[in-house]
Amino acid sequence: MSFSIESMYGWYRSTIRNPKYRWWVILGTFAYLLSPIDFVPDFIPIAGQVDDIALVTLMVAEVSQMAIEYFKSRQASKAKAEADSEKSTVDVDATVIS
Repeated sequence: MSFSIESMYGWYRSTIRNPKYRWWVILGTFAYLLSPIDFVPDFIPIAGQVDDIALVTLMVAEVSQMAIEYFKSRQASKAKAEADSEKSTVDVDATVIS
């Protein structure tokens, strides 16, 4: 099994998109960011912040993509519901019977 940044990115992306594990991954990401234990310690001038910035960027990108997909699907379901309600509406000209 090869360890690479691409494989970690693929794992993170597939796991955060899984509804069963989504909140665990988000909470784990925040815990990692707040934890003093890192892959590269934060006291190293540039490299220490790069891993944190990369992880935040990845998390924000994935969460925003999921939010966009959610709002698009919600808007599509609203449009479908409106189209269904328009189909069931009958327009009738009323006349008075005496």
